[in-house]
Amino acid sequence: MMKKKSISASKASLVLFLCQMISALDVPLDSKLLEELSQPPTITQQSPKDYIVDPRENIVIQCEAKGKPPPSFSWTRNGTHFDIDKDAQVTMKPNSGTLVINIMNGGKAEAYEGVYQCTARNERGAAISNNIVIRPSRSPLWTKEKLEPNQVREGDSLVLHCRPPVGLPPPIIFWMDNAFQRLPQSERVSQSLNGDLYFSNVQPEDTREDYICYARFNHTQTIQQKQPISVKVFSMDSLNDTIAANLSDTGIYGAKPVTERQPTLLTPTGSTSTKVELRGNVLLLECIAAGLPTPVIRWIKEGGELPANRTFFENFKKTLKIIDVSEADSGNYKCIARNVLGSAHHVISVTVKAAPYWITAPRNLVLSPGEDGTLICRANGNPKPDISWLANGVPIAIAPEDPSRKVDGDTIIFSHVQERSSAVYQCNASNEYGYLLANAFVNVLAEPPRILTPANKLYQVIADSPALLDCAYFGSPKPEIEWFKGVKGSILRGNEYIFHDNGTLEIPVAQKDSTGTYTCVARNELGKIQNEVQLEVKDPTMIIKQPEYKVIQRYGQVSFECIIKHDSTLLPTVIWLKDNDELPDDERFLVGKDNLTIMNVTDKDDGTYTCIVNTTLDSVSASAVLTVVAAPPTPAIIYARPNPPFDLELTGQLERSIELSWIPGDENNSPITNFVIEYEDGLHEPGVWHYQTEVPGTQTTVQLKLSPYVNYSFRVIAVNEIGRSQPSEPSEQYLTKSANPDENPSNVQGIGSEPDNLVITWESLKGFQSNGPGLQYKVSWRQKDVDDEWTSVIVANVSKYIVSGTPTFVPYEIKVQALNDLGYAPEPSEVIGHSGEDLPMVAPGNVQVHVINSTLAKVHWDPVPLKTVRGHLQGYKVYYWKVQSLSRRSRRHVEKKILTFRGNKTFGMLPGLEPYSSYKLNVRVVNGKGEGPASPDKVFRTPEGVPSSPSFLKITNPTLDSLTLEWGLPTHPNGVLTSYTLKFQPINNTHELGPLVEIRIPANESSLILKNLNYSTRYKFYFNAQTSVGSGSQITEEAVTIMDEAGILRPAVGAGKVQPLYPRIRNVTTAAAETYANISWEYEGPDHANFYVEYGVAGSKEDWKKEIVNGSRSFFVLKGLTPGTAYKVRVGAEGLSGFRSSEDVFETGPAMASRQVDIATQGWFIGLMCAVALLILILLIVCFIRRNKGGKYPVKEKEDAHADPEIQPMKEDDGTFGEYSDAEDHKPLKKGSRTPSDRTVKKEDSDDSLVDYGEGVNGQFNEDGSFIGQYSGKKEKEPAEGNESSEAPSPVNAMNSFV
Repeated sequence: MMKKKSISASKASLVLFLCQMISALDVPLDSKLLEELSQPPTITQQSPKDYIVDPRENIVIQCEAKGKPPPSFSWTRNGTHFDIDKDAQVTMKPNSGTLVINIMNGGKAEAYEGVYQCTARNERGAAISNNIVIRPSRSPLWTKEKLEPNQVREGDSLVLHCRPPVGLPPPIIFWMDNAFQRLPQSERVSQSLNGDLYFSNVQPEDTREDYICYARFNHTQTIQQKQPISVKVFSMDSLNDTIAANLSDTGIYGAKPVTERQPTLLTPTGSTSTKVELRGNVLLLECIAAGLPTPVIRWIKEGGELPANRTFFENFKKTLKIIDVSEADSGNYKCIARNVLGSAHHVISVTVKAAPYWITAPRNLVLSPGEDGTLICRANGNPKPDISWLANGVPIAIAPEDPSRKVDGDTIIFSHVQERSSAVYQCNASNEYGYLLANAFVNVLAEPPRILTPANKLYQVIADSPALLDCAYFGSPKPEIEWFKGVKGSILRGNEYIFHDNGTLEIPVAQKDSTGTYTCVARNELGKIQNEVQLEVKDPTMIIKQPEYKVIQRYGQVSFECIIKHDSTLLPTVIWLKDNDELPDDERFLVGKDNLTIMNVTDKDDGTYTCIVNTTLDSVSASAVLTVVAAPPTPAIIYARPNPPFDLELTGQLERSIELSWIPGDENNSPITNFVIEYEDGLHEPGVWHYQTEVPGTQTTVQLKLSPYVNYSFRVIAVNEIGRSQPSEPSEQYLTKSANPDENPSNVQGIGSEPDNLVITWESLKGFQSNGPGLQYKVSWRQKDVDDEWTSVIVANVSKYIVSGTPTFVPYEIKVQALNDLGYAPEPSEVIGHSGEDLPMVAPGNVQVHVINSTLAKVHWDPVPLKTVRGHLQGYKVYYWKVQSLSRRSRRHVEKKILTFRGNKTFGMLPGLEPYSSYKLNVRVVNGKGEGPASPDKVFRTPEGVPSSPSFLKITNPTLDSLTLEWGLPTHPNGVLTSYTLKFQPINNTHELGPLVEIRIPANESSLILKNLNYSTRYKFYFNAQTSVGSGSQITEEAVTIMDEAGILRPAVGAGKVQPLYPRIRNVTTAAAETYANISWEYEGPDHANFYVEYGVAGSKEDWKKEIVNGSRSFFVLKGLTPGTAYKVRVGAEGLSGFRSSEDVFETGPAMASRQVDIATQGWFIGLMCAVALLILILLIVCFIRRNKGGKYPVKEKEDAHADPEIQPMKEDDGTFGEYSDAEDHKPLKKGSRTPSDRTVKKEDSDDSLVDYGEGVNGQFNEDGSFIGQYSGKKEKEPAEGNESSEAPSPVNAMNSFV
């Protein structure tokens, strides 16, 4: 028990220090900085561990290292100091540890064999190299031997041994003849891995005298040759002739003829063998067999499959090659040699061992004085490697003591280090197959802050895109980084900025007002430094008129537009592409400033054209398609789909094939490109046609492959460029014979639906795939990696079988084989499935929460052991919920939120948290069955944030010089409120803002009386709340102090709301035509206001034009405007503080050209108008002459009687004719509307009154705003008295009759 406690305490301290190691310093790769900082030695280059050298050349043993100060070098040889000064043949390169051993001037390489190790040392530690084993290469001669000729009978096996001399490294073996030609190899004759030449059976053509084995030693570039070997093969015929000539005719009748024999293995011998290979190497297994006919070799892995993508067969499948082997490749591999007489096999038991390999190699550690850290050295291998530590090349057990250092197995823990703790540590991981050696230094530095980013560096970004401002820094201890905007600006905080650990300031969405100078400040306990950078935010580049889709006839001209808008400080470049490639080098393509024009368009110009606009900061593009069409041919040729083929005929009927022929139909002016053949299975799917094949349009016969047990009918469809023909009439039917199934079900799967079952599913064969009646399936399964026999069951034609009583979530090998009444399908392949999942057993442990800011937290947890998942690991779920708000201390309904993190992830971010709140969370593991138990609830708190705006702001009790403000608490305080800020400023009649006044109010107040304000003045108020983090969003309101002498009643006693400001003109609307606009508005205020309309061209700096509105009307017509022009307009009231409305902007319509013939330009019309004008002039002259003569006529008498003249003089202001009224007109006229008898007009009468404009039922405005007088109640003419003529025509009547 005590031992277990010590182990757990050690692990706990290790976890603690592993967490603290995150704070270790990272040294930037800045060349100037690296030259200034002290650093222990680091080996940068060394010779390989096993170094075979050429004995004819100098030996160079490399050892390069870096450090500050530069390291010195020393060597050991065979474990003792190697004094190079005492050996004249050995030198060391300057400023290097590399040794050069001079062999070419008398030295012998054999004298320098041994194990070498280099040490690089400076004042901060010592690094060591690997043990470098130096061995000279060897290429010995072949030993003399007497080779007997090989006499062998035809059909027997034969082995020619090579037995090359042992060299270093081993030689490459190959067989050649006297002419230096490689001997041909085949399945019958091949070379083994050891270089011997094997004959599975000899043939007479194998007889020759020059079978020569060659050994090539690559290191010394030499080739050694074995003495030639003679082979003589006796054939049975020649052997019988020899026997007959030399022996009497006794009982011998001659040699037996060549007999076939079943395979036997030549190598390896026996039924089993073993092989050990190292992880990561290439596994080579070999089987060579004798036999006649020549056997064929096949390889399998017992209880598994050969690894895909890593398995290769060589030497005519006699050699199995598996690259990059791992422990999973261990097992029994069986080679099977087979010919028509039988088979032989051999099982090779393969064990994969492993030299040590890294899981976590130790990494250099840079610490500040007083900091903690760890070095971790984790390696694996088979067998498990031993881990040992050295300090500065000396075993750590006998190294000088360091109180800050503690060794815990594969980890060294450092606590409260000092500068003297700097050293280089070596980790050695070794087993019987090799070793690993890694150097890792601990460098303790005390450095003031340094900023590596150049001063006044300029950053340019596009608006609404992220801006990243660098502040690369270094210091020990690690400096703290702060950012300011401007030289004297406040520190940057808030969610609108992101501060990265490397010092970079990120503005996620840069705006134009983000432009300016930003200051980065780095400080630690040894000093402080700052640096300024500049940010410029540019307007984005836009394509305001994009190219559009165009259809153009061949040989025409087409143009694509690409008009852009960009920041004035950026220089854009425009590139045109065709089909995402450069434009053709053709003078027909003309690239303008804003367009691309293609002259004399051809068919090859068809495609997609893209306009790409690039600046140094952004890029935009737009595309359009150009379709080139041909002009319609004259006369038009009618193209159509072909007619269907006919006269289908079946010939050459076989079990698995048949020949189909047909006669094509009319191709209808478009050549037939191909024929599509379809078939119907009348036995399984009558009425359903399936695709069979297709052939070129020049072919009218085809050989079709058939499946067993199908009742075939065929039809043919012709295809041309226009389309497909109707299908032909079906052919006669042909029923094929039944057979065994050719294939097995696909998509075989094994997935459990319950913890104790395995559901095996597959896709059933289709009807015609059954190849015969009685389709069934043989379902087999066994537990993987357990020495169990297969369990099988035969089921009907279904697609699922359930195995009950299985263990929970274990792998199974599964196969499903089809069979019918005639037999089985081929042996199916095996798939791996799993029995049912169950809920996970344990909860994640060591749940930790790191609060990043007031709305974001990061949660960590340890993964659960995979064995406890009891299913496929799908991920982890984090449940978190708000317990209470720390500012309100009131609980509410708990609403749990869930975040899912897929896979074996062990951390996640929790966004959208509420500031200054208490939260709980737990973590659960999830598999395919569901969720496991929850971890213990973890409580964490979010820090304060800025508050929301106050819930309301009311302004009441207005007086001449005071207003009362009342407000409500923010809906979301997000912390402890510290105060409120009130800002306000006056607004004058032109909506200009006055000086801003700011007041700070204690947090416990809810109302305020503002005094000493100006009377009859509008004020705008801005109000927000603050916490210790900063100010929240503000709420705004407007109010007015009451007037003292404006005729407006003071508020009644007790009135709480501010009275509206008078006068008020609002809802100014415009209805514009080409040259005029109707302006209307709504008015609130005292009666008898005098309005005026001011207008001008929008965007112009010219003075406003002013039009007086007569009377109290709320509309006005602006005339004489320019078509297609934007105007600004406002309405004002004179005499009451000169109050005006807000501005409105409108645009007149464009001048439209009439599509009809202008009658005013026709000659006949001009002549007619001249004649009419002359006639009117004559009538007017006659009328005035008769009046001057005082002639009497009935109308004159009526005029005198009623004092109502028919003709009124011209109006003085605009020269139009006066108003006409019949004697019996019942429409009342206002005083002064008629001309008095002396024919004068009263100046005080308004000629712009509503009566004059026809505001009654008989008056209206026309479409351009002018008035049309309509006359109702026209009286009939009275009979003439006596023979006198009727009244003379008035000018108005004459004009009305003309119109």
